[in-house]
Amino acid sequence: MKNRITIPLLLVAALLLSACASSSGDTYSPDQARMEQTVTYGVITGIAPVTIQSDQTGLGTLGGAVAGGVVGSTIGGGSGRILSAVGGAIVGAVAGGMGESALRKHDGLEITVQKDSGETVVIVQEADKEPLAKGDRVRILKAQDGSTRVRPLP
Repeated sequence: MKNRITIPLLLVAALLLSACASSSGDTYSPDQARMEQTVTYGVITGIAPVTIQSDQTGLGTLGGAVAGGVVGSTIGGGSGRILSAVGGAIVGAVAGGMGESALRKHDGLEITVQKDSGETVVIVQEADKEPLAKGDRVRILKAQDGSTRVRPLP
């Protein structure tokens, strides 16, 4: 009985954690590694904190419903067991959806940069380990796939 509960919970946790993605300036996906990037330079003219929220996959809700239903089905007997399983599935679905939502939120920065060319651009990325501030001179890296990031000068 213990494995019937543990396995669905572990699967849900693994799926949620694998669905998290980073979009910070110092993190690259395997597809972005070894890809040529265009470099321009500029100065940060504005910076504001934002929240980056990835789309939910529904895995948290589904996994929570399954886990809640399994746990609920261990309570009671007869028609009470069915009600417990349904109630557990509902509570699990809500909790799983909220958990997935929390895992998919990241602190980010909306960075306004005036390029040396005079053009002004805004780039949103996750907050880096290396702090950025208004007035900092930075590199703007633009990959062939269109992804862009702001990095401090080395």
